[in-house]
Amino acid sequence: MKAVTDALSHRGRRLVYDTYGEGDRVLVYMHGLLLDSEMNRGIAEAVAAQGHRVVLLDLLGHGRSDKPTHAAEYRIDSYADQVFALLDHLGVSEAVLGGVSLGANVSLFAASRQPERVRGLVLEMPVLEWAVPSAAMFFAPLLLLVHYGRGLARLLGAGVRRLPRLPFDAANSLVHAAGMPPEVMAAILHGVLVGPVAPTQDERARMDVPTLVLAHRHDLIHPFSDAKRLAEQMPDAALVGARSPVELRLRPDRLTDVIVAFNAAAWRAGRGPGPIAAVPGS
Repeated sequence: MKAVTDALSHRGRRLVYDTYGEGDRVLVYMHGLLLDSEMNRGIAEAVAAQGHRVVLLDLLGHGRSDKPTHAAEYRIDSYADQVFALLDHLGVSEAVLGGVSLGANVSLFAASRQPERVRGLVLEMPVLEWAVPSAAMFFAPLLLLVHYGRGLARLLGAGVRRLPRLPFDAANSLVHAAGMPPEVMAAILHGVLVGPVAPTQDERARMDVPTLVLAHRHDLIHPFSDAKRLAEQMPDAALVGARSPVELRLRPDRLTDVIVAFNAAAWRAGRGPGPIAAVPGS
């Protein structure tokens, strides 16, 4: 399915997005940290093929969107404002929001701020406060590398950008991240690591937005236990286990069927999407 690419202006910055499919049942799905919307192309095509409209947004600093070098522009909670700017640009009063890792956390912040505009949440591999030490252990050395070793990072990035396109969308998204200018990568990592990671536990406990949590085991940054706690905290959440961190990208049929069913249920009359059976996480 061919995407329609467009852009909007938000606070003087250009944000690029792709739209797959048509209709009123809108799902906005966002990428992970330093990655871009290409990693979710297969998901968008599969969900749109079943009669839904899927919008993939490149958050500020990522993909084809503008890339300022000021860390203050890269707080996770401020990304929620970009989501609502997208909905306003589309003329959409509400949507199902979701994404992987960073995209999941942005969706949580959006639901905490304007729940009346969030029809449902699809949270793939969220990063919560329990995982912050592990995330810091991974990303802090990368921040130091791109900050103090910019010359080497710039040289490596230039080489990566000359690589040919790969046959897998998610792999291309990783290549794009590796080719990011070091000053932009440093600003994103600094802004994200310093700012709030997710709404507080009390805020999450008050969110009655229908929620689908997707998670897998054996991941320090996205631990299954965090996803399980999140599903238990939120009043209307269901947990579905992925067989691996790449199942939704390489063998997507099972989980995209779950997402399609959730999105369809979220758009039925009334706010609730109805029950979704949890799937074992192994």
